[in-house]
Amino acid sequence: MKNFIRFSAFLFYFLLVSLLSHQTMSQPQHIHTFCDNLSETFSQTSQYKSNRETLLSSLRDRSPLGTYYNATVGLSPDTVHGMFLCRGDITKQSCSNCVKTATLEITKNNCTYTKDAIIFYQECMVRYSNVSFLRIVENGPWAAMYSNVSFPDSFLFPFRETLSDKVEKLIILTASKSSLSSLTPYYVRDRNKVNEFDRSYTLDTMVQCSPDLDPANCSVCLRLAVQGVSSCCNNARIAQFFLPKCFLKYDTFGLPTTQSPSGSFSVHAMKGEQA
Repeated sequence: MKNFIRFSAFLFYFLLVSLLSHQTMSQPQHIHTFCDNLSETFSQTSQYKSNRETLLSSLRDRSPLGTYYNATVGLSPDTVHGMFLCRGDITKQSCSNCVKTATLEITKNNCTYTKDAIIFYQECMVRYSNVSFLRIVENGPWAAMYSNVSFPDSFLFPFRETLSDKVEKLIILTASKSSLSSLTPYYVRDRNKVNEFDRSYTLDTMVQCSPDLDPANCSVCLRLAVQGVSSCCNNARIAQFFLPKCFLKYDTFGLPTTQSPSGSFSVHAMKGEQA
Protein backbone atom coordinates (compact mmCIF):
# COMPACT_ATOMS: atom_id res chain seq x y z
CA MET A 1 0.00 0.00 0.00
CA LYS A 2 2.80 2.39 0.93
CA ASN A 3 4.55 1.63 -2.35
CA PHE A 4 1.35 2.34 -4.23
CA ILE A 5 0.94 5.70 -2.45
CA ARG A 6 4.57 6.61 -3.20
CA PHE A 7 4.11 5.65 -6.84
CA SER A 8 0.87 7.64 -7.08
CA ALA A 9 2.55 10.69 -5.53
CA PHE A 10 5.50 10.36 -7.90
CA LEU A 11 3.17 10.00 -10.91
CA PHE A 12 1.17 13.07 -9.86
CA TYR A 13 4.38 15.08 -9.43
CA PHE A 14 5.69 13.92 -12.81
CA LEU A 15 2.46 14.85 -14.58
CA LEU A 16 2.34 18.23 -12.86
CA VAL A 17 5.93 19.08 -13.82
CA SER A 18 5.29 17.91 -17.38
CA LEU A 19 2.17 20.05 -17.62
CA LEU A 20 3.90 23.15 -16.27
CA SER A 21 6.84 22.60 -18.57
CA HIS A 22 4.53 22.25 -21.55
CA GLN A 23 2.68 25.43 -20.63
CA THR A 24 5.93 27.35 -20.28
CA MET A 25 7.29 26.06 -23.59
CA SER A 26 4.04 26.82 -25.43
CA GLN A 27 3.88 30.49 -24.45
CA PRO A 28 4.12 32.68 -27.57
CA GLN A 29 7.01 35.14 -27.65
CA HIS A 30 5.95 38.78 -27.86
CA ILE A 31 7.93 40.96 -30.28
CA HIS A 32 6.25 44.37 -30.25
CA THR A 33 2.90 46.16 -29.95
CA PHE A 34 1.98 49.26 -31.94
CA CYS A 35 -0.86 51.62 -31.09
CA ASP A 36 -1.70 54.46 -33.44
CA ASN A 37 -1.71 57.36 -30.99
CA LEU A 38 -2.77 59.69 -33.81
CA SER A 39 -5.93 57.69 -34.45
CA GLU A 40 -9.24 58.39 -32.77
CA THR A 41 -9.83 57.22 -29.23
CA PHE A 42 -13.00 55.99 -27.59
CA SER A 43 -14.53 55.93 -24.13
CA GLN A 44 -15.18 53.09 -21.71
CA THR A 45 -18.88 53.08 -22.63
CA SER A 46 -18.38 53.48 -26.40
CA GLN A 47 -20.08 51.18 -28.90
CA TYR A 48 -16.66 50.86 -30.55
CA LYS A 49 -15.33 49.17 -27.41
CA SER A 50 -18.18 46.66 -27.46
CA ASN A 51 -17.63 45.99 -31.17
CA ARG A 52 -13.90 45.53 -30.61
CA GLU A 53 -14.50 42.95 -27.90
CA THR A 54 -16.90 41.08 -30.18
CA LEU A 55 -14.34 41.15 -32.97
CA LEU A 56 -11.46 39.90 -30.81
CA SER A 57 -13.69 37.15 -29.41
CA SER A 58 -14.47 36.10 -32.99
CA LEU A 59 -10.76 35.91 -33.80
CA ARG A 60 -10.17 33.73 -30.74
CA ASP A 61 -13.02 31.42 -31.71
CA ARG A 62 -11.69 30.95 -35.25
CA SER A 63 -8.02 30.55 -34.29
CA PRO A 64 -8.10 26.70 -34.02
CA LEU A 65 -9.38 26.40 -37.60
CA GLY A 66 -6.56 27.85 -39.68
CA THR A 67 -3.67 30.26 -40.06
CA TYR A 68 -5.73 33.27 -41.17
CA TYR A 69 -9.07 34.94 -40.50
CA ASN A 70 -10.54 38.43 -40.89
CA ALA A 71 -13.78 39.92 -39.66
CA THR A 72 -15.71 43.19 -39.52
CA VAL A 73 -18.09 44.11 -36.71
CA GLY A 74 -20.51 47.01 -36.30
CA LEU A 75 -21.86 49.94 -38.28
CA SER A 76 -20.15 53.25 -39.06
CA PRO A 77 -18.82 55.20 -37.22
CA ASP A 78 -18.15 52.33 -34.80
CA THR A 79 -17.08 49.68 -37.31
CA VAL A 80 -14.08 47.54 -36.30
CA HIS A 81 -12.00 45.56 -38.79
CA GLY A 82 -9.67 42.83 -37.58
CA MET A 83 -7.53 39.86 -38.59
CA PHE A 84 -4.98 37.34 -37.42
CA LEU A 85 -2.21 35.65 -39.38
CA CYS A 86 -0.14 32.75 -38.03
CA ARG A 87 3.14 31.49 -39.43
CA GLY A 88 2.58 28.52 -41.69
CA ASP A 89 5.29 26.44 -40.04
CA ILE A 90 3.64 26.18 -36.61
CA THR A 91 0.96 23.78 -35.38
CA LYS A 92 -2.74 24.61 -35.16
CA GLN A 93 -2.48 24.50 -31.38
CA SER A 94 0.43 26.96 -31.35
CA CYS A 95 -1.46 29.24 -33.71
CA SER A 96 -4.54 29.17 -31.51
CA ASN A 97 -2.50 29.78 -28.34
CA CYS A 98 -0.77 32.74 -29.96
CA VAL A 99 -3.96 34.34 -31.26
CA LYS A 100 -5.76 33.90 -27.95
CA THR A 101 -2.86 35.51 -26.09
CA ALA A 102 -2.53 38.31 -28.64
CA THR A 103 -6.24 39.22 -28.59
CA LEU A 104 -6.06 39.63 -24.83
CA GLU A 105 -2.78 41.56 -24.72
CA ILE A 106 -3.51 43.97 -27.60
CA THR A 107 -6.06 45.93 -25.58
CA LYS A 108 -3.75 46.59 -22.63
CA ASN A 109 -1.64 49.60 -21.67
CA ASN A 110 -1.51 52.35 -24.31
CA CYS A 111 -3.83 50.45 -26.67
CA THR A 112 -6.80 50.34 -24.31
CA TYR A 113 -8.71 53.21 -25.90
CA THR A 114 -7.11 53.54 -29.35
CA LYS A 115 -9.01 52.59 -32.50
CA ASP A 116 -6.00 51.12 -34.30
CA ALA A 117 -3.46 48.58 -33.00
CA ILE A 118 -1.30 45.68 -34.12
CA ILE A 119 0.64 43.15 -32.04
CA PHE A 120 3.44 40.91 -33.29
CA TYR A 121 4.52 37.60 -31.79
CA GLN A 122 7.06 35.18 -33.21
CA GLU A 123 4.19 32.86 -34.08
CA CYS A 124 1.44 35.26 -35.18
CA MET A 125 0.14 38.78 -35.54
CA VAL A 126 -3.24 40.27 -34.60
CA ARG A 127 -4.62 43.67 -35.52
CA TYR A 128 -7.78 45.75 -35.41
CA SER A 129 -8.67 49.15 -36.85
CA ASN A 130 -11.57 51.49 -37.53
CA VAL A 131 -10.27 51.67 -41.14
CA SER A 132 -10.42 48.72 -43.54
CA PHE A 133 -6.98 47.33 -44.41
CA LEU A 134 -7.92 44.31 -46.54
CA ARG A 135 -6.07 43.92 -49.87
CA ILE A 136 -3.71 46.78 -48.95
CA VAL A 137 0.08 46.39 -48.88
CA GLU A 138 1.77 48.27 -46.04
CA ASN A 139 5.45 48.78 -45.31
CA GLY A 140 4.81 49.27 -41.64
CA PRO A 141 4.63 49.06 -38.82
CA TRP A 142 7.25 46.35 -38.87
CA ALA A 143 9.16 44.32 -36.34
CA ALA A 144 12.31 42.20 -36.61
CA MET A 145 13.91 39.66 -34.32
CA TYR A 146 17.44 38.60 -35.22
CA SER A 147 20.48 36.92 -33.73
CA ASN A 148 23.53 38.83 -32.57
CA VAL A 149 25.59 35.96 -33.94
CA SER A 150 26.99 37.39 -37.17
CA PHE A 151 29.07 36.16 -40.07
CA PRO A 152 32.73 37.05 -40.58
CA ASP A 153 33.04 39.91 -43.08
CA SER A 154 34.56 37.66 -45.73
CA PHE A 155 31.37 35.55 -45.79
CA LEU A 156 28.86 38.39 -45.65
CA PHE A 157 28.60 39.50 -49.29
CA PRO A 158 28.26 35.99 -50.77
CA PHE A 159 25.68 35.11 -48.13
CA ARG A 160 23.60 38.20 -48.94
CA GLU A 161 23.56 37.22 -52.61
CA THR A 162 22.59 33.64 -51.80
CA LEU A 163 19.78 34.72 -49.47
CA SER A 164 18.48 37.30 -51.96
CA ASP A 165 18.41 34.75 -54.79
CA LYS A 166 16.70 32.15 -52.61
CA VAL A 167 14.02 34.54 -51.34
CA GLU A 168 13.33 35.80 -54.87
CA LYS A 169 12.67 32.22 -56.01
CA LEU A 170 10.38 31.66 -53.04
CA ILE A 171 8.49 34.89 -53.75
CA ILE A 172 7.74 33.66 -57.26
CA LEU A 173 6.70 30.24 -55.94
CA THR A 174 4.56 31.66 -53.13
CA ALA A 175 1.96 33.18 -55.45
CA SER A 176 1.13 29.74 -56.83
CA LYS A 177 0.37 28.47 -53.31
CA SER A 178 -2.68 30.74 -53.00
CA SER A 179 -4.95 28.21 -54.74
CA LEU A 180 -3.23 25.02 -53.61
CA SER A 181 -3.81 25.09 -49.84
CA SER A 182 -6.75 26.41 -47.84
CA LEU A 183 -4.87 26.14 -44.54
CA THR A 184 -1.60 27.82 -45.46
CA PRO A 185 -2.04 29.88 -48.63
CA TYR A 186 0.88 32.03 -49.74
CA TYR A 187 3.29 30.02 -47.60
CA VAL A 188 6.53 28.40 -48.78
CA ARG A 189 9.42 27.00 -46.80
CA ASP A 190 12.69 25.78 -48.26
CA ARG A 191 15.63 24.05 -46.58
CA ASN A 192 18.65 23.07 -48.64
CA LYS A 193 22.42 22.78 -48.71
CA VAL A 194 24.47 25.67 -50.11
CA ASN A 195 28.03 25.21 -51.31
CA GLU A 196 30.10 28.33 -50.77
CA PHE A 197 33.34 29.41 -49.11
CA ASP A 198 34.88 26.02 -49.95
CA ARG A 199 32.40 24.45 -47.56
CA SER A 200 28.67 23.78 -47.32
CA TYR A 201 25.98 25.07 -45.00
CA THR A 202 22.22 24.74 -44.65
CA LEU A 203 19.88 27.65 -45.41
CA ASP A 204 16.34 27.37 -44.02
CA THR A 205 14.04 30.05 -45.48
CA MET A 206 10.33 30.79 -45.07
CA VAL A 207 8.07 33.39 -46.72
CA GLN A 208 4.36 33.95 -46.22
CA CYS A 209 1.66 36.48 -47.13
CA SER A 210 -1.79 37.26 -45.83
CA PRO A 211 -4.42 35.59 -48.08
CA ASP A 212 -6.32 38.84 -48.61
CA LEU A 213 -3.51 40.04 -50.92
CA ASP A 214 -3.49 39.17 -54.60
CA PRO A 215 -0.33 37.45 -55.94
CA ALA A 216 1.18 40.71 -57.22
CA ASN A 217 0.76 42.49 -53.88
CA CYS A 218 2.05 39.44 -52.03
CA SER A 219 5.25 39.77 -54.05
CA VAL A 220 5.41 43.50 -53.27
CA CYS A 221 5.03 42.83 -49.54
CA LEU A 222 7.74 40.17 -49.48
CA ARG A 223 10.17 42.39 -51.36
CA LEU A 224 9.52 45.09 -48.77
CA ALA A 225 10.42 42.49 -46.14
CA VAL A 226 13.67 41.73 -47.98
CA GLN A 227 14.52 45.44 -47.96
CA GLY A 228 13.71 45.55 -44.26
CA VAL A 229 16.06 42.67 -43.48
CA SER A 230 18.79 44.40 -45.48
CA SER A 231 18.40 47.59 -43.45
CA CYS A 232 18.09 46.12 -39.96
CA CYS A 233 19.86 42.81 -39.76
CA ASN A 234 21.56 41.65 -42.94
CA ASN A 235 24.61 40.24 -41.17
CA ALA A 236 22.56 38.12 -38.78
CA ARG A 237 22.77 34.33 -38.91
CA ILE A 238 19.07 34.08 -37.97
CA ALA A 239 16.36 36.67 -38.66
CA GLN A 240 12.58 37.01 -38.64
CA PHE A 241 10.95 40.06 -40.23
CA PHE A 242 7.26 40.87 -39.74
CA LEU A 243 5.06 43.24 -41.74
CA PRO A 244 1.28 43.55 -41.29
CA LYS A 245 0.66 41.39 -44.37
CA CYS A 246 3.71 39.12 -44.68
CA PHE A 247 6.56 37.31 -42.89
CA LEU A 248 10.13 36.49 -43.84
CA LYS A 249 12.24 34.11 -41.78
CA TYR A 250 15.63 32.48 -42.33
CA ASP A 251 18.16 30.44 -40.40
CA THR A 252 21.61 29.06 -41.24
CA PHE A 253 23.51 26.04 -39.97
CA GLY A 254 27.14 25.07 -40.42
CA LEU A 255 28.91 28.41 -40.96
CA PRO A 256 31.57 29.97 -38.71
CA THR A 257 30.21 32.93 -36.75
CA THR A 258 31.33 35.87 -34.66
CA GLN A 259 29.48 36.17 -31.35
CA SER A 260 28.39 39.66 -30.38
CA PRO A 261 28.85 40.40 -26.65
CA SER A 262 25.44 42.12 -26.46
CA GLY A 263 23.39 38.95 -26.16
CA SER A 264 21.78 36.25 -28.25
CA PHE A 265 18.87 38.11 -29.94
CA SER A 266 17.84 41.69 -30.65
CA VAL A 267 14.46 43.18 -31.53
CA HIS A 268 13.97 46.18 -33.81
CA ALA A 269 10.55 47.71 -34.46
CA MET A 270 9.40 50.81 -36.33
CA LYS A 271 6.30 52.53 -37.66
CA GLY A 272 5.87 52.84 -41.42
CA GLU A 273 3.48 54.06 -44.06
CA GLN A 274 1.21 52.43 -46.61
CA ALA A 275 3.21 51.26 -49.62
